[in-house]
Amino acid sequence: MKNALSIDLEDWFCVYNLSQVIQRDDWEKQDLRIVQNTNRILSLLDHHRVTATFFVLGWIAEQTPDLIREIEQRGHEIATHGYSHAVITGMTPESFEADLKKAIHITRQCAHQDILGYRAPSFTITPQTMWAIDILARNGIRYDSSVFPISYHPDYGVPDAPLSIYKHKNELIEFPLSCVKIMGRTIPCCGGGYFRIFPYTVTRHLLRRVNREGRPAIFYFHPWEIDPDQPRVKLSWQKSFRHYFNLNKTFNRLDRLLSDFEFTSIREVLGL
Repeated sequence: MKNALSIDLEDWFCVYNLSQVIQRDDWEKQDLRIVQNTNRILSLLDHHRVTATFFVLGWIAEQTPDLIREIEQRGHEIATHGYSHAVITGMTPESFEADLKKAIHITRQCAHQDILGYRAPSFTITPQTMWAIDILARNGIRYDSSVFPISYHPDYGVPDAPLSIYKHKNELIEFPLSCVKIMGRTIPCCGGGYFRIFPYTVTRHLLRRVNREGRPAIFYFHPWEIDPDQPRVKLSWQKSFRHYFNLNKTFNRLDRLLSDFEFTSIREVLGL
């Protein structure tokens, strides 16, 4: 079964987990490491002959337009991650739409393909922000991949969301982040911090279970997650653990993952 591989194209300092330490106005002062990390990822994808979906942060496209062109030239899908990486739970419908339009406009200047997909920063399409779905549709977005069908994360989650791909009332397709049900509890197995924290064998077992249940899995990660040499900032113990744990192992784990499973872009999995 072909699964979907996605990369949230943002740099280490764009992360919501660091937003209390590095403000948005200070991004321009940080060490931009996105190009070198993304080039390593592109080489890995070439090696495994895998195409992926890159959810491009508009600010990153603004800083590195040649990188976005290179990603597209290598055959990957370009989707949008918004412009400013502001969480939707802190936005109004008006500010969200302005951010989305800005991101699409900037990214379209770098890529020739239509931008069909969206992923919310920190997966913040929640029961309180479902109004964003209609805004996405009227701006040409065909699918979203922001819904996490879990109940226990403090920042995101739609507890009653289906585990399988489904459509919203306005026909926008939702590709929820992959989870499995074990003894009544929903366990994420779709990448990011879960991929770094869980032993690789656990992730592999859970993804195989997703496929056995007849569902294509969706997997995500960020370029900064393969970069153990990124600058370190002082965080609480919990946030430091979430951001820095196992950065030195992620690249090799990705190499194993791409050998163990079939992957392609979200666009191809959905047949768009």
